[in-house]
Amino acid sequence: MSFLPKSRKARTRLLLLSVIAPVVAVAVGLTLWGMRGSISLFYTPSQAAEAKPEPGRAIQLGGLVAMGSVIKHPDGRVEFTVEDKLAADKVVFQGDLPDLFREGQGIVAEGSYRADGTFEAKRVLAKHDETYMPREVADALKAQGEWRPEAGQPSAQPPYGAGGANKVGGGV
Repeated sequence: MSFLPKSRKARTRLLLLSVIAPVVAVAVGLTLWGMRGSISLFYTPSQAAEAKPEPGRAIQLGGLVAMGSVIKHPDGRVEFTVEDKLAADKVVFQGDLPDLFREGQGIVAEGSYRADGTFEAKRVLAKHDETYMPREVADALKAQGEWRPEAGQPSAQPPYGAGGANKVGGGV
């Protein structure tokens, strides 16, 4: 007894499907394999302590810069601590910090952990005005009960194009 359909048209479709399906599966697999290193996950210090990302894996570390933790070296290297309510991580950065970088402020550092547990930042992002904190940092700190905006300030600005304040153009 044969498992193939009796209709020639149905056999042709089944043969075509049996050729196309593996090709599509291989293409999807190669695409995912190629993209595996380009995903940058966001962690707070306590989430990073739980997840234990492997050294060298690109991630984003966000939290508040600990008060009294910023050390600037003459060679341009800066060391500081990023903390949340539960944990803190030492961050090392070589380069110029954003103008608005300061202690007690929410930041996002992009980089990776070294084998010794120190986070080596390639880029540091700081808030750009008085009412903005990166949405990921604000949400993570709110979930832990750590971050409280001053009265009258929004928790995080909406992305460009949300609401009516940032729309460009439009007729009257």
